[in-house]
Amino acid sequence: MKHLIKSLLLGLIILTLLSSCFVYAEKKAEKKTITLSGAWAIYPTAVAWSKEFRKTHKDIKIEISAGGAGKGAADTISGLVDIGMVSRDPDPAEIAKGISPVYILHDAVFPVMNANSPQAAAVMKRGIKLAEWQNLYLQGTQVSWSTFGGSKNPVSVYTRSDSCGAAAAWAKYLGNKKQENLKGIGVYGDPGILVAVKKDPAGVGYSNFSYVFNRKGKILDGILLVPIDVNNNGKADSNEILTDRASAIAAIENGSYPVVRQSYFFVKGKPQGIVKEFILFALSEKGTAIVNKVGTSLPISATDRAKVIQQLQ
Repeated sequence: MKHLIKSLLLGLIILTLLSSCFVYAEKKAEKKTITLSGAWAIYPTAVAWSKEFRKTHKDIKIEISAGGAGKGAADTISGLVDIGMVSRDPDPAEIAKGISPVYILHDAVFPVMNANSPQAAAVMKRGIKLAEWQNLYLQGTQVSWSTFGGSKNPVSVYTRSDSCGAAAAWAKYLGNKKQENLKGIGVYGDPGILVAVKKDPAGVGYSNFSYVFNRKGKILDGILLVPIDVNNNGKADSNEILTDRASAIAAIENGSYPVVRQSYFFVKGKPQGIVKEFILFALSEKGTAIVNKVGTSLPISATDRAKVIQQLQ
């Protein structure tokens, strides 16, 4: 009898210990890390979303790194991250590999030049036509500033060296081309492009909406947004000259600015669990308010948000 009681007690102790282990393991499994990588354009907003999200999910760690849209897509496909930040439309090949794109933001890409360039006044008055941008970025031939009303000095053309949404959008504008079709001096990241152009009075490049304005909504010191002569009338009309964030937003929203694009969260398969929660938070009213507060991208419309949220359910 005593032996039986001892056996029962021992069994009870073992069951208690095992139950404790299972409870601990379950609680431990609930603590997840959400990983994101990709587009420089999305990065500032994603960081702000993560900070707010963690206020109500203190046990969740969120790791975010910028490195270009191509890196975000590749990292998601390979399973290195939960979410890829991609500031361009998905390729059919990416969809075939199981990627589910979730539309989260939109913005634009702008051509930039050195604000202190001797050519600045002439270019800002005249603008640059699509065909001229194509000559600069697709032909690979040396072009002088005299083409745009300036001196005979050659134009220094800068492009992105990293696979990115900005280059994809710019190449698409130039005639449905790809980033690999763009010619120029390769520079890494939006900050790299802007630094290169600021240092080079003969330089032109392109950069995301996220990076060309300061916190007060003014264009960054040292650069100008080059007017795109959309109607090809040989001059920069008032609606083609963008002087601050407000005028840029107006041009994007009314459809008069041509180099616009959508941005996505890429996930492998349908988002589940805490990853889905985070994406839904980004698309919520609070998430939209954060987009507006950060000011480096534009929120999608309420109609589009409702459609995306429905698709996630």
